[in-house]
Amino acid sequence: MRRVLPAIGLYFLAPLVAEFLLGDIPILSGAGLVAFFASSLIYGSGAVLIREVVRRAGYGWPTIIAFALAYGVIEESFATLSLFNPHYAGWHQLDYGYVPALGIGLSWTLFVLGLHMIWSISVPIALVETLAGSRRTTPWLGNIGLAVMAIVFVGIVIFSFTASTHNDGFVASMPQFIGAGIAVIIIVAIGIVLGRYQTTLHTNITRNAPNPWLVLIVSLAAGALFMLIYSADPRGLSPWLANINLPPWLAVVLFLGLYAGVAVLVNFWSRLDGWSNAHRLALAGGALLTYAWHAFPWPSLFPGTSEPVKLASNTILAAGAVALLVIAALRLRTSTSNASSSASTTAL
Repeated sequence: MRRVLPAIGLYFLAPLVAEFLLGDIPILSGAGLVAFFASSLIYGSGAVLIREVVRRAGYGWPTIIAFALAYGVIEESFATLSLFNPHYAGWHQLDYGYVPALGIGLSWTLFVLGLHMIWSISVPIALVETLAGSRRTTPWLGNIGLAVMAIVFVGIVIFSFTASTHNDGFVASMPQFIGAGIAVIIIVAIGIVLGRYQTTLHTNITRNAPNPWLVLIVSLAAGALFMLIYSADPRGLSPWLANINLPPWLAVVLFLGLYAGVAVLVNFWSRLDGWSNAHRLALAGGALLTYAWHAFPWPSLFPGTSEPVKLASNTILAAGAVALLVIAALRLRTSTSNASSSASTTAL
């Protein structure tokens, strides 16, 4: 049981971050608890499956992030169809930056795939791996457990597709499905290539890595900018900055620039001397705190949620996020101290 405990933790942390900390669903309601267990079927199985496959193969974070992006494409193209459905759940999320030839809204696509790539999958994995200590990169599940996660994930995607098409009366075109499938294959292939050649590509630069606190601040700032760009979408889910009249093309440029800038910076930092688990936790921590503050201006997407319930839920989850980061940091410090003590004893 102890071996699979981190996998269980990841299974339940993923939906908690993806839907509840974001502010989509209040935790303080019976229906919210039902939604928590229901959403764990796709977020939990997806996160555990990605983490286990990557770690079994001996790959690292570039592959996890690539697979997380592929997960986002699968969920939004085949499970919810929100990338293609112009009236998904009664919203009009594709209007801003709509590309008729592709049938997608570029702003929404870049936003929602980023949510899954970073927050739904990568952040929970980083946090639980930190808590796992010496088992950070070792497999947590056996073959049967891995097979169960795969079956659950495929099953919930099929079920969600059926429910989405029935409830919304919308089915994407065959070219859209084919395009999404090809995109998933390409992204997964890129992730595998990055995993196989990560050792070759990794060359230390004779320069010290930045202080983890600086990494945390940069991560928090990047997360804030990401959310602020989307809040300028007048047809988005949280258009509280719509009055600035940001052109759709500029929003797309800003999203792409932010992705590229963060990727280049983190890649550079990770090659510096002293880059460690503390820096990885700082990156995840900044992203986690972004969700914590952004839940307050973000409207609850759960029908019938009162403002007091929403406020109380967001406050509890934000406090929980801070507490989780503190616990992870203390766990990391303990693991580092134990490793240093063991090394000193061996040297003696």
